Amino acid sequence: MPAQGGHLTSRALVSSREGARSVHATISSVTASSKRVLRWRVVDIVVASVVAVASGVVFWVWGQAYNPISGPVTAVLPGFQGILNGPWLFAGVLTALVVRKPGAALYGEVVAAVVSMLIGTQWGFATLLSGVVQGLGAEIVFALFLYARWNLGTALLAGAGTGLAESILDLLYSYPGAKPEFAIVYTITTMVSGVIVAGLGSWLLVKALARTGALSRFAAGREATGRV
Repeated sequence: MPAQGGHLTSRALVSSREGARSVHATISSVTASSKRVLRWRVVDIVVASVVAVASGVVFWVWGQAYNPISGPVTAVLPGFQGILNGPWLFAGVLTALVVRKPGAALYGEVVAAVVSMLIGTQWGFATLLSGVVQGLGAEIVFALFLYARWNLGTALLAGAGTGLAESILDLLYSYPGAKPEFAIVYTITTMVSGVIVAGLGSWLLVKALARTGALSRFAAGREATGRV
């Protein structure tokens, strides 16, 4: 009996050690994976730059169309022109949803703003300032979720965040001394535009691109095809 008990004890110890090694390996794997997720790769930089430059061209095009449209929209209700800001808010959210790295939202929005400014806009250097503020508005939201949640809800919140940030900048820089009712309407409409265009629009675009296989080297693409 003692010999059999000793044999069982030995097997239990071996099993316990194997279990401990397995747990340690799992923890190490998760830690390594987390580091890989947060570290920028060359492909991340390249794709983020391509997305941002394309977004900058969209910024410039929308800047040309803004003045003819904003007059009639503003006439509807003072401050309602904030609803037109969405096409300037999407670059950061879109870049972050594709690349999923810290700083991606800020990078995307700033590069897009620089491209738009270099092509030529009526707002000049203020375009870059807007890019920084808009990018930070989205970046803060993704950071609050520790860059771990990339679903529709997070995208919508990021769109609202970039809209809120831009509305604050505009009220201080472009509309100083605006009446409270104007400020409220402008902030709400800018955030709504951010939610719809930057949040929902970017999320839908990423899903569409993922289905084509264009994002196969990114988590967003692998999720769409069911590959981890």
